[in-house]
Amino acid sequence: MTETTEMIMTETTRAAGFFDQHQRATIEAAMSRIIPTDDTPGAREAGTVDFVDRYLSGIDYIYAKPDGSGFESLSGRSAAAWQRRVELAQQKYVEGVRELDERAQALAGEDFVGLTDIQQDQILAALEQGAELGPELAKPEVPYGIEPALQQTNAESDLDFFPLLVTHTRQGFLSDPIYGGNRDRIGWQVIGFPGPESLAEVHSGRYTTLDYFADDRRHPLRHGQPGQED
Repeated sequence: MTETTEMIMTETTRAAGFFDQHQRATIEAAMSRIIPTDDTPGAREAGTVDFVDRYLSGIDYIYAKPDGSGFESLSGRSAAAWQRRVELAQQKYVEGVRELDERAQALAGEDFVGLTDIQQDQILAALEQGAELGPELAKPEVPYGIEPALQQTNAESDLDFFPLLVTHTRQGFLSDPIYGGNRDRIGWQVIGFPGPESLAEVHSGRYTTLDYFADDRRHPLRHGQPGQED
């Protein structure tokens, strides 16, 4: 990893977040039950709470620049659409933390962070059963190309708190570390994926995931169509 890339990742990971201390601890606890720590690291070690905390902080960290040098500045309709989207997600998380604590108090007289793992699993299972999961491919809030989803196939506005939490936990575990999660590439290590040193390697063509998706590594534009002899 280059010194510049490491500095950017450190600065963006430490950027001011949205949660207060209690909200952050509650979300971190819930995420750690979605991808728990067992014989391999889980959501807590991967810093998935950092991913969502910064995402909810505003619209400054939505799209990483292709060369990994920072983040794009949004403006106009794109900025307005993302601002609405983030504000809606903020509301869902605030209400979600409140509901987790209310259910925890009813169950054991403690806030969610004070429950045992088994009790926390009970609360999350109950939320899952009552959640509206939304369509697999939800209609975007604005047309594609104006407000593309952050590598998602669903629109956050169609998700209740629990499926939104699951979505962000997965993203924070497996996304490029520049987005704040996947600390020390822990998520990639768990699934056996080394990943690029930086987004710049992908942008320049020095890194490819072709080995993970194709048996025949010949590029069709360089070697003709698949099945043809060179």
